[in-house]
Amino acid sequence: MTRVFSGVKPTGHLTLGNYLGAMRQWAAVDQHRSDALFCVVDLHALTVDHDPARVRRLSRQAASLLLAAGLDPELCTVFVQSHVDEHARLSYVLECVATDGEMRRMIQYKEKAARERVRGGSVRLSLLTYPVLMAADILAYGTDEVPVGEDQTQHVELARDLAVRFNQRYGHTFVVPRATSPAVAARVMNLQEPASKMGKSDDTGPGIVYLLDEPDVVRKKVMRAVTDSGRDVVYDPEERAGLANLLEILAACTDGEPAELAGGYDSYGALKKDTAEAVVEMLRPVRERHMELSADPGYVDGVLREGAEKARAMARPTVDDAYRAIGLLPPVNAAR
Repeated sequence: MTRVFSGVKPTGHLTLGNYLGAMRQWAAVDQHRSDALFCVVDLHALTVDHDPARVRRLSRQAASLLLAAGLDPELCTVFVQSHVDEHARLSYVLECVATDGEMRRMIQYKEKAARERVRGGSVRLSLLTYPVLMAADILAYGTDEVPVGEDQTQHVELARDLAVRFNQRYGHTFVVPRATSPAVAARVMNLQEPASKMGKSDDTGPGIVYLLDEPDVVRKKVMRAVTDSGRDVVYDPEERAGLANLLEILAACTDGEPAELAGGYDSYGALKKDTAEAVVEMLRPVRERHMELSADPGYVDGVLREGAEKARAMARPTVDDAYRAIGLLPPVNAAR
């Protein structure tokens, strides 16, 4: 059975972009067709300045929202990254295979490091090396497919490169994964800045729809979305990015095609109204289920505990094999 792994980082409240670009497909498709693991990658949240209490709070919220979005613990494995030691164990071994040049070419590192240099500061070392930890997240489970947004495909390519390099140098140990993405709305853009993705780390942006936003808040954000100075409704991602973003969101909510949907509108206002209502209705069951789960924290704790146990059992043999292959002496009590 195909093995799928993906995760969400608890650096902010989960957004419409997270849902349309990843979570909905995980629930509707991936958990049914594969041996799937979905992880709250909390170690990745430590690569930037953070409030420890907030990371814990957002980690629990993210886990609850994954379940609210439809992930079923009977069909897939839901867990928190830091609860499974094998991620950190494998990360260091892969750092011994990766190169400094590969890390410094990573787009997110280059962009964030450049911003910090302008301010006269410096980023944390973990920001440079976290793509290796991401590779460890993937490779520890013998992952075949990694469903990700377009902005994360570079990291999956790194995981592929490290798997191939390790296998060539030290013997076949890892499955070489591949990235997959949904056909529509793989990358939902900020409603106010359509050149930027709808990122969860921006907690104040009016262009970001959060999964737990009240319906009236969602409507207000969509109705105020930036479009352009034209009047006709056409699907043109290159020249009219804001309008294209709305059409892609509506298409994702209604299982339509952006270009075909454009032909049904003669005004931006009508498009915005329909898009807003489609988003509200799509998110309604997620918000309602999240409220139920928030009232039953013991259930969520149990899911995460059992998920970590299952994930640990799956990852440990591969990580132990990697340790032996690269030359590390097995613990005495494990020697044969």
